[in-house]
Amino acid sequence: MPLFDPAALNPGVTRREVFAWACYDFANSGYTTVVLTAVFNAYFVSVVARGADWGTLAWTLALSASYLVGMVLMPPLGAYADVHAKKKQMLFAVTAGCILGTIALAFVGPGDLALALAAIVVSNFCFSAGVTLNSAFLPELARPEALGKVSGWGWSFGYLGGLLALGLGLGYVQWAQARGQTAPQFVAVTMLITAAVFALAAAPMFLIVRERAVARADVSVRNFLADSAQRMWRTLRHISAHRDFGWLLVCGFFYQGGIAVVIALAAIYAQQAMHFTMAQTMLLVLLVNITAAIGAFLFGYVQDALGHRATLAITIAGWIAMVLIAATTTGATGFWIAANIAGLCMGSSQSAGRALVGVFAPSTRLAEFYALWNAAQWMSGVFGPVTYGLVTWLTDNDHRLAILVTGLYFVVGLVLLAPIDIERGRRAALVE
Repeated sequence: MPLFDPAALNPGVTRREVFAWACYDFANSGYTTVVLTAVFNAYFVSVVARGADWGTLAWTLALSASYLVGMVLMPPLGAYADVHAKKKQMLFAVTAGCILGTIALAFVGPGDLALALAAIVVSNFCFSAGVTLNSAFLPELARPEALGKVSGWGWSFGYLGGLLALGLGLGYVQWAQARGQTAPQFVAVTMLITAAVFALAAAPMFLIVRERAVARADVSVRNFLADSAQRMWRTLRHISAHRDFGWLLVCGFFYQGGIAVVIALAAIYAQQAMHFTMAQTMLLVLLVNITAAIGAFLFGYVQDALGHRATLAITIAGWIAMVLIAATTTGATGFWIAANIAGLCMGSSQSAGRALVGVFAPSTRLAEFYALWNAAQWMSGVFGPVTYGLVTWLTDNDHRLAILVTGLYFVVGLVLLAPIDIERGRRAALVE
């Protein structure tokens, strides 16, 4: 099957439009790869916090604050985007916020805690909101039976964007270190590179992708927040009508909590537990992005062949294996193996979750359901990394114990996957 096969797309959707939609995944991956996973998190602990024992906890609390903001604001705003057909406009606004927040990180030096924390909260909230709104376009573009592969196209292409941003950053870091530059100097430039890649690569999304939703004339713009909040709470109160979506929310909370730990703390673990240099860590994450792109692309087809639930179960089991290897290995080879298992599971598990939401979401409430899904992920982003941070703080920076403890999130997520019935959830979505 060729990439962006027209047979997988809804009537009137072109391959050019799907490519432009996937460009947003390409664009925003640089932020999570460079800022959250490979560079700024370790820089925050070692330079901004000056290596204090509370540095890892402070980093996880900053991320948690951004997720709490998202939990409060994004579900009603997602419902508003559905009612008023403004997904694209809102996506543009949060994209600009993430880019500006990333630029602000370039001005963070040793001891600049207030600026670092504010910029992380703003940029990560805007990044997460962008993921929500961009995901809400998926069911408009892909046929129901092809949600898995189209979602996989986007995720796999997205990791190439992370590769580009990180590759450019790694090249600059190696050049700068050879000339004696310090971390505050070359980290600042990597933040600017990341912001520039984001801005340029996101442009096709706003120039080409159509807003297919139709605004409802019977809803007052003046009262949109109250109306949107009521819609969200009504969905939660009557979640029994969408019981499989409800189970998915709880399951996603747990397994995404484990993923949030890996994204937020991989570089910190590599440097603190495995004693990697920043250049080694960036190279590790660079190669992991390659395996993540492969995993997201291939597992997209696996989803549509084996089913969304079976595929998600396989990837969560892979995460459990990764945690056990990373926590027990003492050599670099074992850690490289664990990291690449994480890469294969990263894109596939996130892509599978996004596709399942598309199966369970009524066609008139896409942004609302994706906002609820991402709210569950944001809640997991509060609990997962903070669990890790608290364990390191309470155990004199025992990172191996911390990753083992947070690995329990994957175990619980796998157990909670069992009650989900795909066909029953699909029928519930068609009722509305």
